[in-house]
Amino acid sequence: MAIIVNLDVMLAKRKMSSLELAEKIGITPANLSVLKTNKGKAIRFSTLDAICNALDCTPGDILEYKK
Repeated sequence: MAIIVNLDVMLAKRKMSSLELAEKIGITPANLSVLKTNKGKAIRFSTLDAICNALDCTPGDILEYKK
């Protein structure tokens, strides 16, 4: 099972930098980088909510399931 994080795609669509998103949602750029590079093992719902709010998207726009 693989969950793919397409955060780079949404950042590009919204013309927002990783640093700008990290500041808006209140996490460190390093933690955001872990999410972007698919190295994270988990994400808090509050963080996912903040990302979706900042990027005006849904979790399905960011997360993808691949077998």
